[in-house]
Amino acid sequence: MVGWGVMQRVYNFSAGPSMLPLAVLEKAGAEIKSAGGTGQSVMEMSHRAEEFIQIIEKTERLFRSLLAIPDNYAVLFLQGGAMLQFSMLPINLAGSEPGQPLKSATYVDTGVWAKKAADEAAKYVKIRIRASSQDKNYTYIPNPPPAAADDAYYHICLNNTIVGTAWSTIPATGEIPLVADASSCLLSGPLDVRQFGVIYAGAQKNLGPAGCTVVIIRKDLIGRAPSWTPVMLRYDIHEREKSLFNTPPCWSIYVMSLVLEWIIAQGGLEAMARLNREKAAVLYQCLEQSRLFRSPVEKRDRSLMNVPFVVNDNFAEKRTEIERRFLSEAATAGLVNLAGHRLVGGLRASIYNAMPLEGVAALTTFINQFEGSY
Repeated sequence: MVGWGVMQRVYNFSAGPSMLPLAVLEKAGAEIKSAGGTGQSVMEMSHRAEEFIQIIEKTERLFRSLLAIPDNYAVLFLQGGAMLQFSMLPINLAGSEPGQPLKSATYVDTGVWAKKAADEAAKYVKIRIRASSQDKNYTYIPNPPPAAADDAYYHICLNNTIVGTAWSTIPATGEIPLVADASSCLLSGPLDVRQFGVIYAGAQKNLGPAGCTVVIIRKDLIGRAPSWTPVMLRYDIHEREKSLFNTPPCWSIYVMSLVLEWIIAQGGLEAMARLNREKAAVLYQCLEQSRLFRSPVEKRDRSLMNVPFVVNDNFAEKRTEIERRFLSEAATAGLVNLAGHRLVGGLRASIYNAMPLEGVAALTTFINQFEGSY
């Protein structure tokens, strides 16, 4: 474990909610009773009060600065997680009025969340899954097909937390808006927003605590929702009301602003990208050299954020024992939340921005020591 004063901190490899930067936690803790000298906690502020207006406007400015978001894109702070976007997005971009034919959209199936997004969208639009990596248990990113001329949009999941794959090249979709679920990789490095029509991300990976969902949307795509769209699911209303149509997740937005300031203090997204590449390289090299474990993902498509690993086949008869013992002893060593997703099992280390290089080094040291007992 890592000690700070009387506190003991573990290295938290959770896929989400995930580890937050210590400096952010300390500042949020120091301001929990009086944010910015206001004499009140952000959790107590009216979202209509000038004090909170300043916080949400600052958060948007920081987002725009870090990602160089052009003026013709709106930044929305919503609720419901990325999963609500699975329905909100197709309704707003391709929803049809009663009696009209369904519009079409292309989805690339690269894992559980991409498939869930397609299944939910199929309630509102005609879905075309035109590429999938399911044939190899989602251990690679398939070659993206070109967009169809009648697509309303083209959807991908940029980073797949469960299976540990990531898009290294962004598909070119021409005039068809490219939509990306970037929940587990947004702000892990530079991203050209202009390549996308919409980017959405749940906060609980690299952005801050759970509760807020960021939607970055090109403004010409706003205002297309059919008349039957529930009022809370209309992008145009949330843009018009500056994400204050209803009470927003105030605390999550406030902590997000602290995370954005922390990223800037580290050197910005280029610095984040360098650190994330270094951390991933250390962990993947350890797995490459291991007798006991291996990465199941094709090298060219490996995620920098989520690193699943499994017991090698020559230890298959002891797999359950090895995994249980590994998780127990790792937790004792201060390395927690290393179990793989419940749908796939195995082991997984999520190494988002806030995970320091020292945490990854501690994990690789533990892996090597653990392997020595077999």
